Amino acid sequence: MPFGPASRLGVSLFDETPPVEWVPGRSAEEAEAYIRAVYRQVLGNAYVMESERLALPESQFKLGELSVREFVRAVAKSDLYRSRFFASCPRYRATELNFRHLLGRTPLDLEEMRMHSTILDTEGFEADIDAYLDSDEYQNTFGENFVPYIRGYKTEACDSMVQFTHLFQMVRGASSSSLKADVSGKQPKLNSLVIQGTPTPVVSPASDGATFQNPPVAARQRHGVGATADGKVYRVEVTGYRANTARKVSQFRRANQVYLVPFDKLSETYQRVHRQGGVIASITAV
Repeated sequence: MPFGPASRLGVSLFDETPPVEWVPGRSAEEAEAYIRAVYRQVLGNAYVMESERLALPESQFKLGELSVREFVRAVAKSDLYRSRFFASCPRYRATELNFRHLLGRTPLDLEEMRMHSTILDTEGFEADIDAYLDSDEYQNTFGENFVPYIRGYKTEACDSMVQFTHLFQMVRGASSSSLKADVSGKQPKLNSLVIQGTPTPVVSPASDGATFQNPPVAARQRHGVGATADGKVYRVEVTGYRANTARKVSQFRRANQVYLVPFDKLSETYQRVHRQGGVIASITAV
């Protein structure tokens, strides 16, 4: 079961669309729908031009020479996938996207990401793709003939609550792509969050809080203020800061900040953020 109303969390299409299973013997016209489904999932909902399509693997799939899993393998090992999601992305961004595209979830922890990093260093890109597709998890979940799908928004697909919350950072609605429609672009979303095992707020993609992304530097430490007598300090994540219009910077440019604030300064911080045009994405105790 998904957490909360699927329509409010941006996963309603995933929740309402049943898994797609290929049955050998279907027509070439029907095969086209499965090919498009594989491209959509493996390429992160990116637009694929006719000239970029993989003519030979597509033909082999239509003739029954490739299963869905082997067609997924061909797409994931293609120059098209490699150029978009490996060669032009930092290592850990590429890894978290592989998890999304091939297993439909986010990485469990640092060790899981480190394992794939080791495979890349010792055996190379294609061996790393094989590690996902030849895993027991892939076989038990998708088998040979199911098109992979986003499933990490369901708690039974995750080993921890932290991993569950991270999925909503990776997938913000069925219409968003892995790169162009994502505010993080090619920068890692989960690297430090996975390393530290930090859960993230689960908010509707329609809300301003959904645009929050961790700043590229480490989170600030208390900003020169101490905790209150009972030791409570809160992490305030803020997004939506806009540049001063007098500086003639794009009105669409947004910035994010993280503040560590003692309890008795929360109200003051709340008011200051809103005076400056920011939006509070979350407030959590640390």
